[in-house]
Amino acid sequence: MKRSEKETSRGPRRPKRRAILPRILSFVGVLLIWGFIAAAGVVGYYALKMPPIDQINVPKRPPNIAILSDSGTLIANRGDMGGATVRLAELPPYLPRAFIAIEDRRFYQHWGVDPLGVLRALMRNLSSGGTVQGGSTLTQQLAKNLFLTQERTFARKIQEVILALWLEHKYTKDQLLELYLNRVYFGSGAYGVEAAAQKYFGHPARMITLPEAAMLAGLMKAPTKLAPTHNPAGARERAAQVIAAMREEEFITGPMADLALLHPAQVQRSKGAGSYNYAADYVMDLLDETVGIVDQDILVTTTINLALQNAAERALTEELDRKGARYGVGQGALVALAPDGGIKVLIGGRNYAESQFDRAVAAHRQPGSAFKPFVYLAALEAGLTPDSVREDAPINIKGWQPENYTHAYQGPVTLTRALSQSLNTVAARLGNEVGVKTVIHVARRLGIDSELQANASLALGTSEVTPLEITSAYVPFANGGIGVQPHIILKVVTAKNKLLYQRKGRSNGRVIGEAVLAEMNWMMEETLVSGTAHGAGVAGWQSAGKTGTSQDWRDAWFIGYTSHLITGVWLGNDDNSPTHKASGGTLPVAIWSRFMKVAHQNVPPQPLPGGTWQAPAQATQMMPPMAGDTGYEAPREIGAPPPVAEAVPGELKARDQYDERARTGEAQPHAVPIPQAAAHSASHSSWAEENDLNGLLPPAAIPEGPRNRPQAVPPAPRPNRKERNLFESLFGG
Repeated sequence: MKRSEKETSRGPRRPKRRAILPRILSFVGVLLIWGFIAAAGVVGYYALKMPPIDQINVPKRPPNIAILSDSGTLIANRGDMGGATVRLAELPPYLPRAFIAIEDRRFYQHWGVDPLGVLRALMRNLSSGGTVQGGSTLTQQLAKNLFLTQERTFARKIQEVILALWLEHKYTKDQLLELYLNRVYFGSGAYGVEAAAQKYFGHPARMITLPEAAMLAGLMKAPTKLAPTHNPAGARERAAQVIAAMREEEFITGPMADLALLHPAQVQRSKGAGSYNYAADYVMDLLDETVGIVDQDILVTTTINLALQNAAERALTEELDRKGARYGVGQGALVALAPDGGIKVLIGGRNYAESQFDRAVAAHRQPGSAFKPFVYLAALEAGLTPDSVREDAPINIKGWQPENYTHAYQGPVTLTRALSQSLNTVAARLGNEVGVKTVIHVARRLGIDSELQANASLALGTSEVTPLEITSAYVPFANGGIGVQPHIILKVVTAKNKLLYQRKGRSNGRVIGEAVLAEMNWMMEETLVSGTAHGAGVAGWQSAGKTGTSQDWRDAWFIGYTSHLITGVWLGNDDNSPTHKASGGTLPVAIWSRFMKVAHQNVPPQPLPGGTWQAPAQATQMMPPMAGDTGYEAPREIGAPPPVAEAVPGELKARDQYDERARTGEAQPHAVPIPQAAAHSASHSSWAEENDLNGLLPPAAIPEGPRNRPQAVPPAPRPNRKERNLFESLFGG
């Protein structure tokens, strides 16, 4: 009875056990249904928070500005992305495949989200003990970069999935891959594969090698952390993982992988001080007024010559590294211009990485004696000549008593000697004779735009100017007397080669009379022969220039030129503190000479336009050596006028009266009207507007005007100069 009861009791239980599995399956099915409903609800909830899907557009890629040298070589990229857009067809095939291998192997099979890829990445990461492969598809990464922030939240992940599905629906796979490669971040400020290739390897993305492609693809894991400029070991290790993944996917062969691992990518280190960035920044400052708002990729061709830029950078930085501490000089700037005003070199500081402030363009500093050529030009236009004599002696102009650098005086000297030796008292006398307003007018005419204080000390360069500004004002001395507009932008085109801007040759017309120009070049050439820049110059070239040192040794200048190039060098300290007696004739001359010798290599020598001035023999006599002189015999006017045929009637009389009154101290500012024929401006020159050639007017094409000075002649040996002894060769005289 008990047995039958047991059998009876066991019998009904077997069907109950068999019913458990269907119940479990039923429960799981219901759970999945509700899970799907819940997931759909969550997706729908976050989808409602997004804009309507038909109103979503891929954000326009910020434009890139590619800045090119005068030869078309890339100088720098500017813009938010740091590089231009590239087409997928332009890239080597292994470059996009590297990204697919390490980031999304099933890119061409899934529809935006890849559950199998997530599981595979999870298993791979668990087996390797670290994060080797990501779970997000390339489409999801693109959606994040295009539309979302970098925050790691559940809501952002849901929105990422929704947007990835939408992208897959709207674009082809190749379009998505091209978008991805042009938008993702590669570290070090580089967005897009083109910017990354230029940043890390120094060449376009179309020239990327297999090891370089692997390194770039490897950066997607952690762009900032793995940037090869900061973490080369980490970048190489990650690149090796990319090579292995490409080999596993059969994107490359075994020998190709072995070769890539044997020769990993080499990152291009930044060479030098990066001075080209000063030029690129200056281009960006001018671009808005040149072409307006930039809303597409453009290419800007400039006047910058990269070979000259690099040579100037080496000259400046290496001389400062060697001697800067000794002279107490912390900063410098160098500008070089072609005779048409094109900026060939622009260096705004010692090291761009340390300071982006462009001293060449924006720093206003006292030019010191480098301003004196404008004073002497005003005096020559008033009727004086290089052989006119003025007294180097103490002077008092309404309480202002300038002194020479040496605190010594030479007595009567010619203007040539006074300028070459940078005698302050003579410059002050001349400024007082012609009047400060006349000096300002001359400086403005040649290109000085900064505010100039109308006081007597202006003659010694106490009003501040920028290096670019004053160097540009020296250009007319080198190009035949033509005023120029300094410029750096030559042409602007779109990525599709549509012309947006083309510079046309422009000048300011004649600003220096031809005869006066020859006289000025004669005097400033003497500065390099026996004056404060003694020893400077370029072998085989007629060179001229002027040194400058401001009050308390705060600024040191040298601006010199040939018919080929005009170069200005400034040295000083950003806090305007005094240097350790750095003068224009020391470091600036050394830097200028070193650079100009390189800049003139393999260039056929040409004389300065306008010829060389020669003193009329009957208008001078030889004076005996002055006390304290070293035997230099200075020609001195004795009052005999040149032949009447060489001057306009009445003008020589005015000149003689002017010289005589100056000697007796009776000359007053504006005693003699400044001839206006020498100041022929662009506004009065229709020839300048219609016929100039690349910004230069041939001097012969512009009439000299009613005033006929003694005519310039072709370059010849400098007259009235006896052979100098060793002492004179070393110290001038």
